[in-house]
Amino acid sequence: MPRLRAAATAAVLGLAPLTLTALAAAPAAAHGSMGDPVSRVAQCFAEGPESPKSAACRAAVAAGGTQALYDWNGIRIGDAGGRHQQLIPDGELCSAGNEEFKGLDLARADWPATKAHSGSYTFKYRVTAPHKGTFEVYATKPGYDPAKPLAWSDLDLEHPVAKSTDPVATDGFYTFSGTLPDRTGRQLLYAVWQRSDSPEAFYSCSDVDFGGTTAGTVKSAPAPSPHPSATSAASPTA
Repeated sequence: MPRLRAAATAAVLGLAPLTLTALAAAPAAAHGSMGDPVSRVAQCFAEGPESPKSAACRAAVAAGGTQALYDWNGIRIGDAGGRHQQLIPDGELCSAGNEEFKGLDLARADWPATKAHSGSYTFKYRVTAPHKGTFEVYATKPGYDPAKPLAWSDLDLEHPVAKSTDPVATDGFYTFSGTLPDRTGRQLLYAVWQRSDSPEAFYSCSDVDFGGTTAGTVKSAPAPSPHPSATSAASPTA
């Protein structure tokens, strides 16, 4: 039995549009993940680690096991110190180069995606241990192909869509504003939370669909519920 399953109802809260009805107790060195737009790992945990609903989440479990989903708030590098590109290889951005989370790096076009459009956006980062630090969120460039491994060159690193230093955590979330770029179709938002009181940094990948053209709504899972606007491709590849 995964070591966190018994604690899966330890943290309970409600939030619209994202409703995290029950979150697993955090490992000692784990502190959070993007909640809105929902990250891959948070979405897959919401679907149920033992039997995810979407084909992409099932594939992630097949590749890396269920424990990665129970450790949803632990995609981190303890000694990052801002050296993100040096430490994380291309193709391993969503796992931050961590073998446990390798299933999140799968290159496929059917990851559940949050509907989005260009313009202002309010980001909500689920945090289980608040720390001083800076959040930066980057969008993929025009022409991004989700069916290919994500590389640093796919991200517009010169123009973060959001940046916030020391936001205040309220009701378990850091909330900060940003501006989504003019994009079409499926894109990805890559979030980096670099602590200022430690070299530790946290990472997450959130799939978004500009225009919301994909079909097939992901059904709510027992704990926590996925973002209601998250969708998956109508005919995903298992």
